Amino acid sequence: MTSYATASEGAKPAPNRWLQIVLGVACMVAAANIQYAWTLFVPEIQKTFGWDRAAIQVAFTIFVIVQTWLTPIEGYFIDKYGPSRVVMFGGLMTGLAWVINSYATSLTGFYAGAVVGGIGVGCVYATCVNNALKWFPDKRGLAVGLTAGGYGAGSALTILPIAKMIDAGSYAQAFFTFGLIQGAIIMLAAAFMRAPAKDEVKFSTKVLQSRRDYTLGEALRTPVFYVMLLMFTCTVTGGLMAVAQLGVIAQDLGVKNFQVNLYFFAMAALPFALMLDRIMNGISRPLFGWVSDRIGREKTMFIAFAMEGIGIVALGYFGSNPWAFVILSGIVFLAWGEVYSLFSATAADTFGSKHIGKIYGVLYCAKGFAALFVPVGNLIMQATGTWSTVLYTVATMDLIAAALAVAVLRPMLKRHHAANGVVAQAPALAHA
Repeated sequence: MTSYATASEGAKPAPNRWLQIVLGVACMVAAANIQYAWTLFVPEIQKTFGWDRAAIQVAFTIFVIVQTWLTPIEGYFIDKYGPSRVVMFGGLMTGLAWVINSYATSLTGFYAGAVVGGIGVGCVYATCVNNALKWFPDKRGLAVGLTAGGYGAGSALTILPIAKMIDAGSYAQAFFTFGLIQGAIIMLAAAFMRAPAKDEVKFSTKVLQSRRDYTLGEALRTPVFYVMLLMFTCTVTGGLMAVAQLGVIAQDLGVKNFQVNLYFFAMAALPFALMLDRIMNGISRPLFGWVSDRIGREKTMFIAFAMEGIGIVALGYFGSNPWAFVILSGIVFLAWGEVYSLFSATAADTFGSKHIGKIYGVLYCAKGFAALFVPVGNLIMQATGTWSTVLYTVATMDLIAAALAVAVLRPMLKRHHAANGVVAQAPALAHA
C-alpha cells in the first residue's frame, strides 16, 4: 500500500479544481434522465403495446444492474486511463441507449437499450464521483454531493419538456431527441476532465481519513466494507423503488391527474411531485455531504436514514391524499439522495483514494442488488392489493440501516482508523 500523507498534508489545493466539479455536474445532469425519467415512459409503452407492467419494468432493473455491477470494471479503466476517455465513451453509450429505445418495438429492444444505457451511465456516474473524491479529500462530502446532486436533480430541468412531448403522443420522439442532446453534452464536457496530481490534494482536518491507499483485495478483507455494503443495499432499495414506481403508485392511489393548485399555477400531482422530488434529491446530496464533513459520516447517515424510513411509512399511510403524496414523496427523496454522497465519501475516507474507483465500484453494486426488488415490488402489490405493504417493508430496511450507522459502523471505523495510526495523528478528531 502506498501513502502520500506527507506530500499532501501541507499541499495547497489546485485553484482550478472547481472546474472539474462543474464538468462532472454537467455530465451527471445529462445522464440523469435515463433513470429518473423512465417512470414517465412506462404507462405510454404499456398503452402502446399492451405488455404487462412488470415485464416493462424489467428494463429498468436491467439498466440498474448493468450500471452498477459493471462499475468495478469501469473503476479499473478510470484508475488506469483517467476520467476523460471513460466519460467520452459513456456519453456515446448514453445517447445511443435512448435512440435504441426510440426504435424499439419489442421488450427485447427495450432490454437492449437498458443494457447500453447501463454501460453509458455507469461510465459517467462512476468517473465523475471518482474524480470528485480524488480532487477534494478535504471537502469530500460536499464535492461528491454536488456531483451526485447533478444526477439526482438533473432531470428536473427536462421532466416537463419530456412529459409534454410524451403527452403529445410521441414518446419515441422524446427518446430520440433527448438521447442525442444528452449524449452530446457529456462528450463535450469529457474533453476537459482530468485527474489530480498528488501535490494538488489536501486531507480533511475534521473527519478521520486513512493515509493508506488500500487495494481492492485489501478492502474486501475488512469487515467494515461489508457493513457498508449491507447498509447501502438497505437504504438504496426504498428510493430506487420510488424512482421506478412513483408514476405507477400515483396512478394506483388515484392521485396521478389531480390538479395541485398553488394559486400562481396549477399542475397535475404526478409531474409536480416528480419535479419536486428531483430538486429535493439533488439538494440532499450536497446538503448532507456538507453536514457529514462537519459532524461525521455516521451521525449524518443516522439522521438521513431515519428520516427516509419515517417518510416512507407516512407515504404509505397518507399517500392517497394528493397534497400529502407530493410533500411526502419530496421528503423521501430529500432523505434518500444523500446515500450516494455519504457512502462514496466514507469509502474514500476508509480506504484512501488511489484505488477508490475499483473499491467504490464494488460497493456501488449494492444499487444492483436493490434493483432486483423493483419488479418484486409489483408482485407484492398485486398479491396484497396495496402499496403499503411494499412501502412498510423498505421503510424497515431504512430504519435498520440507521441503527447500524451508529451502533456498528461508527465504532468499527474508529477501530479501523486507529489501526492505521490516524487517531494517534489526530487525537482531537478521535473524540469529535
